[in-house]
Amino acid sequence: MRGAGARRAAGAAELCELCRAPVAAGHRHLYDTARRELLCACVPCSLLFEQGAASNGHFRQVPGRRVRLAPLSTEPLGVPVGLAFFVPHDEGGVVANFPGPAGPAQSDIDAAAWQQVTDEHPELADLEIGVQALLVNTVRDQQHHWIVPLDDCYRLVALVRQEWRGLSGGGRVWPEVERFFAELTERS
Repeated sequence: MRGAGARRAAGAAELCELCRAPVAAGHRHLYDTARRELLCACVPCSLLFEQGAASNGHFRQVPGRRVRLAPLSTEPLGVPVGLAFFVPHDEGGVVANFPGPAGPAQSDIDAAAWQQVTDEHPELADLEIGVQALLVNTVRDQQHHWIVPLDDCYRLVALVRQEWRGLSGGGRVWPEVERFFAELTERS
């Protein structure tokens, strides 16, 4: 996905970032643990990494699982905004990401605070490191709490960057965010 935006802007087809073969819309992604980034993958390359041992953990396949959760309190996490996603990492930490007009702002989450939230919601303890996230939207009285693949989070980041206007987002971004979450509901 790192080069996908540039290729789309130039009108070129997306390519597998491992073998350079063309990839179809809705293709899979791999997470490069060394560079902490998502890579577009063709079907053969994504199948190579279906088992985590295939790359000694260097590449992880991003799962397709989406689960809507009951509303949960993110207050212990100290989240200053209503749209965020939380990604656990190998080092045992969790990073909060806040989509905005310049991309996601990031903040480390206090380990004790994350533990408190996972104690109250045990399903979060099963998030796959680096490739799944807790996605939260409480903007405009919404109550969306999801376990999603990391690539869904970056689709949301791209949407926010594309539609944001002015200081508060303008009139286009929030209806598009609501549409994004409606599509999540349809896909799950």
